[in-house]
Amino acid sequence: MATYLNAPPAATTMAASYCHAFSGGSLRLLRPSRPTLHVTCQASSSSSQQQPSPSRRSACLGLGLSFACAVLLRPRAVAAATDGGDEEPANNGWWLTEFPLPTPKIVNKEINNAETGTRSFIKNGIYMADIGPSFAAHAYRLRSTAFDLLALEDLLGKDASNYVNKYLRLKSTFMYYDFDKLISAADDKPTFVDLANRLFDSFETLQEAVTAKDDDRISGRYAETKVILQELMAKMA
Repeated sequence: MATYLNAPPAATTMAASYCHAFSGGSLRLLRPSRPTLHVTCQASSSSSQQQPSPSRRSACLGLGLSFACAVLLRPRAVAAATDGGDEEPANNGWWLTEFPLPTPKIVNKEINNAETGTRSFIKNGIYMADIGPSFAAHAYRLRSTAFDLLALEDLLGKDASNYVNKYLRLKSTFMYYDFDKLISAADDKPTFVDLANRLFDSFETLQEAVTAKDDDRISGRYAETKVILQELMAKMA
């Protein structure tokens, strides 16, 4: 933006700064009016070509964001998840769009409790990263989770029953769904089904002892769970 200042006319000079006038025989000094300064603003064509107007930039940015959102939110085809014909929850390929969030379903029902048809330690409303159907990926996460639960022994019997219960349920839920994926990808399925059932049975009995806050029962149940966790880590190595 170029700014130009127009100087006052040349007639407004120091020589003409004061004027004399006679009125009624007396000499009176007349002060001239203040000179006027004219300011003219003119946009330069070169600068306007170099820098786009703010409104134009805003329009381009808004169009780009709209396009990105349209791509991300574009619904993708829903494929069958299990042999039973169950469909995947509504999603856009990035996250679930169904509300409330559905409870994940497992394929291998053999790892559930035969009496209840589920597992008492399952915790809903948690986030689990999808690491795909690979056997090695779920074996690695199972081994890592077992290692975390082995470190839980230091908190037993120290008035930390509430924390132990929450932590046990969280890690057990991860292992529950990881075992389902691992069994589906495994060649020797009966071996892993047996290991999962023994581990989950011990989790349920340990959870009952922790909920009752019975230190003696907690120690005994955890000793049984610890042996199975060590077996799991050796098998997944």
